[in-house]
Amino acid sequence: MTSTPAVYPPVRVDAALDSPLSRWLWLVKWILVIPHYIVLFFLWIAFFVVSVIAFFAILFTERYPRPLFDFNVGVLRWSWRVSYYSYGALATDRYPPFSLGEEPDYPARLEIAYPERLSRGLVLVKWWLLAIPHYIVVGFFVGGYQARMWIGGLISVLAVIAAVIVAVTTAYSRDLFDLIMGLNRWTLRVTAYASLMTDEYPPFRLDMGGIDPASQPLVPTPPSTQPQPPLKS
Repeated sequence: MTSTPAVYPPVRVDAALDSPLSRWLWLVKWILVIPHYIVLFFLWIAFFVVSVIAFFAILFTERYPRPLFDFNVGVLRWSWRVSYYSYGALATDRYPPFSLGEEPDYPARLEIAYPERLSRGLVLVKWWLLAIPHYIVVGFFVGGYQARMWIGGLISVLAVIAAVIVAVTTAYSRDLFDLIMGLNRWTLRVTAYASLMTDEYPPFRLDMGGIDPASQPLVPTPPSTQPQPPLKS
C-alpha cells in the first residue's frame, strides 16, 4: 500500500515566546533596531526591484527565478525577526541577526515554499486587484501614515499592551501572544501572495498560536477502497 504524500501550505510562520522577558527593555528597542531599519530600508528597495523583475519572468516563463525568490524570502525573514523583537510582538529579547538566512535557532521563523510554476494570468491581477480585500484588513493590523504621522496598527497596540503587562507581572499574556501571532501570520501570508511568491490565495482566518497550523501536514484523504454497492436498475 503506497502512502499519500503530505501537503504543506506555502507560507509557514512559527515563533516561540521567550521567558523571562525584561520588564523595561521594550522601552528602548526602537533605538536598538535602528541599524536594522537602515539596512532594511535598502533591502526593501531591492525587494521591490526584484519583484518587478520576477513579474516579467513569471509572465513569460511561468517561473520565479530561484535566486531572486531566495533573496526576497530572506528579506521577509529578516523583517519578521526584527518585527518579532520590536513592536510587532515584543516577544523576545534576543537581538535579531543581520542575516537573510533561515537562522533556525532564532525564536521567529518564516518559510515560503518555492513554487515550481506560477500562473501567467494571476500575476497580472493578484498583487493589486485580488489582494484588495486583504489590504483593507492588513492595513488595520499594521497601521500607516495619516496626516503626516505614523498611526500604529492593532499589532503594535497589542504588543505594547503585552509589554506593559510584562512590566507589571513579569509574564507575557499567552492569549495576547496567540492573537498577535495570528495577526502577524495573516499579514505575512498576504505579503507573500502580493509579492508574487505563491498563487495560493491567503485565507481570511486567524491561525493563532506560536506554531503555525501549516507546520502540520495536510494529508489528502485517500480514495475509498470499499466496494461500491451495485446500482439499482
